[in-house]
Amino acid sequence: MNFRQIKYFVATAELGQVSRAAMELSISQSAITTAIKDLESRVGTRLFDRTTQGMELTQSGRRFLETAYRLLATIEEALNPGATDEEVSGTLSVAATYTVLGYFLPQHLERLERRYPNVRIQLHEQSREMIEDGLVTNRFDMAVVLTSNVNNPELTTETLLSSRRRLWVPTNHHMLDRQSVGFKEIAGEPYIMLTVDEAAHTALRYWSRTEHQPSIRLRTSSVEAVRSIVANGQGVAILSDMVYRPWSLEGKRIETIIPAEPVPPMNVGLAWRKSVEMTPPMRIFRDYFSDQYQTPQSLFPQ
Repeated sequence: MNFRQIKYFVATAELGQVSRAAMELSISQSAITTAIKDLESRVGTRLFDRTTQGMELTQSGRRFLETAYRLLATIEEALNPGATDEEVSGTLSVAATYTVLGYFLPQHLERLERRYPNVRIQLHEQSREMIEDGLVTNRFDMAVVLTSNVNNPELTTETLLSSRRRLWVPTNHHMLDRQSVGFKEIAGEPYIMLTVDEAAHTALRYWSRTEHQPSIRLRTSSVEAVRSIVANGQGVAILSDMVYRPWSLEGKRIETIIPAEPVPPMNVGLAWRKSVEMTPPMRIFRDYFSDQYQTPQSLFPQ
């Protein structure tokens, strides 16, 4: 295994197509294809499903992507020791929504504290509406939010990660045997609707573009409740890869299916007031996340 393979894997995972990854990295498609095949052989499992739409991460691929991000971040820190800046100091007030705080931020907060020991981050969990108001009125410096939900024209957003939404079903569910599963088939199943972070509003928005409606059995603000109910065969749900875990709290497995019709991803990123003058802590916060979620171009020679 070499780090060029990992870099090519991450680019393909983020962009969803070998052709787009090759264009982004300015290399041939065959170089990426060979690197991914070698990587899959090395780790002993298939990391992508090759489909007509592009390259879809398998469950093993999604787990490996988390490791790949950590590896690239470690290499970047090793090659850029100046990134740890003890001279930058101050307090940064950061707001985040429930989903972001629970499933995205924790590992990054640890790295930020280690890299910038003199910057104190004050965290606030708030709804999207409260975050938007807090940014505009300067109660918060920056926010980490679901950028696809932000609609305040006074704010600037920067999307870092697009997390694909998939259908969650229990093991041995009959739809796992189908070659194609669309909204028509999903509408025939009891549906568990997550409500936190405007998830229900988002879901109904893309359902409304179809001729079908979900048969809602339960509305809940708990991701873990959705996970357990689906795993126990009491319903299905469409949720993002960011909150997906293959096991419920009872130890029952959850499988995923890519819907035949397009489902918008869940976009995660930063937000701040347009007219604000960025302080040093704000700049390093933004630069950190930009570095983490852009495939490093200068780590390794082509």
